[in-house]
Amino acid sequence: MSQEMEREEGDGSSDLNPNSNPTPNPCPICLGFITQDAYLDRCFHRYCYQCIVRWTEVLSSRSSSFRKPTSVKCPLCKTENFSIIYGYDGSTFHRHFISQNNRNSTFFTNAHKYRLQCYYTEPGLLNDAFNVARYWKTRKYLQPNIWFEKWLRRELQALIQEEDVDVIMHHIHGVIESFLRRRDPKGSAYTPQQNQEEFKAIVADAARPFLMARTERFVVEVELFLASGFTVEAYDDAYKRCLGWQKPKEVSEDEEITSSEHEPVTPYLHFFDDDSEQVDWTEDNIDV
Repeated sequence: MSQEMEREEGDGSSDLNPNSNPTPNPCPICLGFITQDAYLDRCFHRYCYQCIVRWTEVLSSRSSSFRKPTSVKCPLCKTENFSIIYGYDGSTFHRHFISQNNRNSTFFTNAHKYRLQCYYTEPGLLNDAFNVARYWKTRKYLQPNIWFEKWLRRELQALIQEEDVDVIMHHIHGVIESFLRRRDPKGSAYTPQQNQEEFKAIVADAARPFLMARTERFVVEVELFLASGFTVEAYDDAYKRCLGWQKPKEVSEDEEITSSEHEPVTPYLHFFDDDSEQVDWTEDNIDV
């Protein structure tokens, strides 16, 4: 009886309490209604999408380590999570990876941005400039390229937008080295076209799990660099000249003002947003 009375008193007091109806299941960060459902991928605690994205960005910016974090602990349960799931419509959803917060980290230089820009040009424009056909016809591929590993690491960093790509790099590099070791320096068991097609196929198979839609273009870029025989720096200069671009470099304000007075401008890709492959064009100088 006393318990029933206590329950009745409790129920009555809650009716008189103006704060008795708080927001049901509020966002744990802003404590308001959840405006766009977002879930952490391991613990599935729910937040406003913008709230949890800002939370992860703040934590990433405060990280004292050189390598920015690729995971974040849930503010509620401290479970380690690697992405934010949002935009679920019953059959599909979007995912924001914590590593996406690191695009402006110190390892991602202008040179990385320039390489990303190259993937938005027409493929095949530079084949003649670097004489890819001659590369296969004269068996130039039998000559080792000591700069390839350096170029490959930067290329993968630019495409994946992560600093630590060593495992992927060594995997792709090993596949290419294995292919080259199997080629007979003297014999002509394969035509240049057969060698080229086999090379492109094995590199594509090695890279596709990591690069997905960019795989075919990546194979083209690998072929171009190897055919050039250049150092990374010389290759960048030549590539830029062929496309009418200026190689990214650090200049003082006076130098920038002086050059802009004499050089025309051309649309120039800068970066992408988180959720699409669309580009943001800005102006940059080119050589004349």
